[in-house]
Amino acid sequence: MRHVWALCWLALVCWAPARAADLQQLSLSRQTEGVFLSATVNMVLAPSMEDALSRAVPLYFVVQADVLRERWYWSDKRVASASRTYRLAYQPLTRHWRVSVAPGSGPGGALQYSLHQNHDSLAEALFSITKLSGWLVAEAGRVDSESDLVLDFRFRLDLALLPRPFQLGMNAQNEWNLDVRRRVAVPELSAVEPAPADASGDTKPEAGPSVPSPGTAGKAP
Repeated sequence: MRHVWALCWLALVCWAPARAADLQQLSLSRQTEGVFLSATVNMVLAPSMEDALSRAVPLYFVVQADVLRERWYWSDKRVASASRTYRLAYQPLTRHWRVSVAPGSGPGGALQYSLHQNHDSLAEALFSITKLSGWLVAEAGRVDSESDLVLDFRFRLDLALLPRPFQLGMNAQNEWNLDVRRRVAVPELSAVEPAPADASGDTKPEAGPSVPSPGTAGKAP
């Protein structure tokens, strides 16, 4: 009977999902300034992750986008690359969730966080991490002379940035192995559309110097 229970427990462990997140939406736009990415990751933290956060252990999420040119005769050529690291931490004194953003990835001590935001709930904090909008992942100068490009997208929980005692055994737990990947084609440069004509259709006399119409906003990366 003891062996039966052991087999059932092992089956439950193996049945546990290997991922705690999936990619809900990913889109690219190629404009005169470069390639922009928008994405939404659907992520639910495991209870052990929330428990770690409640014990003042921060979690680090890394999002990376590599623009590649596929080569059948050699490994893919990396044309451009962009990455961000998000540090999620709970502050017991203020009961706020703090998200810090650093460009790039790597050892925790080398990261320079340039943006800090406080949130009232964990859901709000996770939304700010998993929702990407208009992110410039490749400047025009790097992709203008390239064609037939693809983009490798990756969103993961960086276990290497956890405190050393926490790293022990985490790789063996499926619920901590959070890694989402997707490869999509980079679109061609969008054609520049002419400004719409005046709806009235009337031709106005030139009474003076023309004044540019307000409301023309540039695209924010």
